[in-house]
Amino acid sequence: MEEKLKTLSKTKCNFRRGIAKWPKLEEQVKEFVLNHRKAGIALSTKMIIIQAVKISKELQVHDFKGTASWCQRFMKRHELRMRTRTRIAQRMPNDYEEKIINFHNFIIKQRKRKIFEIGQIGNMDEVPLTFDVPSNKTVEARGAKTVTIKTSGHEKNHYTVVLAVTADGNKLPPLVIFKRKTLPKEKIPRGIQVHVHPKGWMDEEGMKLWIRNVWKKRPGALLKKPSLLVLDSFRSHLTEPTKREFQMCKTEIAVIPGGLTSQLQPLDVCINKPFKALMREEWNKYMCDKNQHEVTNSGRMKRPGISKVCQWIKTSWDAVKEDIVIKSFKKCGISNALDGEEDELIYEDSSNESSSVHFDFEDSSEDEEFLGFPDSDF
Repeated sequence: MEEKLKTLSKTKCNFRRGIAKWPKLEEQVKEFVLNHRKAGIALSTKMIIIQAVKISKELQVHDFKGTASWCQRFMKRHELRMRTRTRIAQRMPNDYEEKIINFHNFIIKQRKRKIFEIGQIGNMDEVPLTFDVPSNKTVEARGAKTVTIKTSGHEKNHYTVVLAVTADGNKLPPLVIFKRKTLPKEKIPRGIQVHVHPKGWMDEEGMKLWIRNVWKKRPGALLKKPSLLVLDSFRSHLTEPTKREFQMCKTEIAVIPGGLTSQLQPLDVCINKPFKALMREEWNKYMCDKNQHEVTNSGRMKRPGISKVCQWIKTSWDAVKEDIVIKSFKKCGISNALDGEEDELIYEDSSNESSSVHFDFEDSSEDEEFLGFPDSDF
C-alpha cells in the first residue's frame, strides 16, 4: 500500500472520487429511476432530486440537501446519462435586420403618437399543445440502445392555448381552444376561458371571443385607454372583422414580420418556453401517479380530462413570474424607455431571463427540467 501511495499524484484527488456519502439513499433513488424507465416514463434531473429529498426524509438523513451537483455525481456513479434531440432553429428572412429596424421604428412612432401606458401595451400568441406533454430527453442507463418514453397515447391529440401578457407584467387569463364541436361539460377552473373548434385552431370567431372576453377585460380596458397589441401575422389576427373589433376598443395592432417572432414576440422570446416546461412538469407528475389514471374497458390509459388539462394550464401560467414578462417586452424592443436608456436590454441573453422562472435552462426547449447538465458531462 505504501508503494502504491508513492506513485499517486500529489495534486489530484485519489481514492475519494465516486464514493457515495448516502449509499442506502442512492440505492433507493437508483431503483426509482430504473423502475420508472422500465415503465417508459421520462425522468428529469429535477424529478430525481425531488424523489431523493423525499427518500432522505423517510430514512431520516438530515444532512442531505438534494443539490444539482449531488445529482450530477449520483448519475456518474450509477452510469446514468441524458439523451437529447437536436434542436432546429427558426430560419431568419434574408432582410431580417431591416425588418427588425422597421418594426422598432413603427413601435416608437405609435408610442410617441398615442402615449400608451405601459400596462396598455400587450402581446398575444397561440401556443399549440397536446394532451400528452412528453419530453424528448430523459435520464437513462448508460449504453441503452432504445430509449422509450411512456405516454397515454394521446401525444398527437392537440389543442391551442392563447396566452397574452402586458408590458407591466400582467398575465391575462388563457383561452384554451379544444378540438371538438361542443363545449365541454366538465368543470373548468376559474381564470381559464374555453372555446371549441373542429380542428382545435384559432379562427375569426375565436379572435372575436378572445377580444371580448379577455382583451377587453384587462386592467384599464373599461376606461377605454388607447392600447397597442403586438401580434404575429397569423391570418385570423388580420381579418377585417377582427380589425374592426380592435378599433372599437381603441387598440392599435403591431404586426410582427414573418419569420421574426423568435426576435420580436415577447411570448416567443422569453415566456412560452418556461410555460411549456411547467406544463411538462405537471404532466410528469400525472404520469408518475397511477391513482390519477383512468383506463378503458380494454385496459388502455385514457387521455387526461379537459378539467385536469385546464388546471395544468392555470398552475403553469400562474408560476410564470411577473419580472420575466416585463423584461420580455424590453428584450424585444417594445416597452423600452423612449430616450434610449434601455436599448441595451435588447441585446441581453434572453435565456438568462427565462431561467429564473423555475429551472436552469439549456438552449433546447426540451431541456427545462434538466438543471443544465450537458451530455458531455456523463
